[in-house]
Amino acid sequence: MRYGAMNSPIFPPLQEIEAIGRLGFDYIEVTMDAPYAHYSEIKAQKKQIQKALDSFGMELVCHLPTFVSTADITEAIRDASINETLESMAVAAEIKAVKAVLHPSFIQGLGAMLPDLARKHAMSAMTSLLSMAEKLHLSVCVENMFPRSLSLVLPEDFDAVFKNFANAKLTLDTGHAHICGGTERIEAFIRRFPDRIGHVHASDNRGRDDDHLPIGAGTIDFARVVKALKEIGYDKTITLEVFSKDRQYLSISRKKLEMMFAGE
Repeated sequence: MRYGAMNSPIFPPLQEIEAIGRLGFDYIEVTMDAPYAHYSEIKAQKKQIQKALDSFGMELVCHLPTFVSTADITEAIRDASINETLESMAVAAEIKAVKAVLHPSFIQGLGAMLPDLARKHAMSAMTSLLSMAEKLHLSVCVENMFPRSLSLVLPEDFDAVFKNFANAKLTLDTGHAHICGGTERIEAFIRRFPDRIGHVHASDNRGRDDDHLPIGAGTIDFARVVKALKEIGYDKTITLEVFSKDRQYLSISRKKLEMMFAGE
């Protein structure tokens, strides 16, 4: 298993690589969001970023833009959001990211009142993005969302995505699945898609909000989650999405998961 941690785009990426590298993680997952981790910034610092990664022996996973609106019912906003994501994918491929996480857009604003239209736009955007990923030979893992996003929340929501895109994988976000679904929904994703899980985001919460707590600080039964992952032979990448000023909680969370996978 390879363990990673996520940067904060409000700090320079080289600073984030050093902070996470010093904690001994196997890779950094770079969220490609403004102001400091926008694709243009990543591209401009490509050589320095690669040198910094090499100095810590780390790989790179890219998290495509989160704060965009690829299902927006306003065409200009939707097109700009899709373009931001496509440009980010191109840079991720250029800097040889081992995989990229696609964070589906929220359905919000008037889109929430026109869910069928918004979901039509969402699927059209997904088609454009995953088709480009295939052309770029970029491994893309589509992330499950939380309920208020109104998009790709339940395991069965992904059936059409995986039917239409043979190369698409799943980023299983434990925190998102747990909200209003409990540990049972996390297990349901694992049972339904044992061969499609290509990446995991691990964080804890209390079942109501995406709190990004350290492992064990919320109510997710991670012993059950790890047991289910072990049963399908999952041994790829796990990003600790633990957001705290004290980054020692990242190391603590990693140690907890390592012990669970080791059966301790």
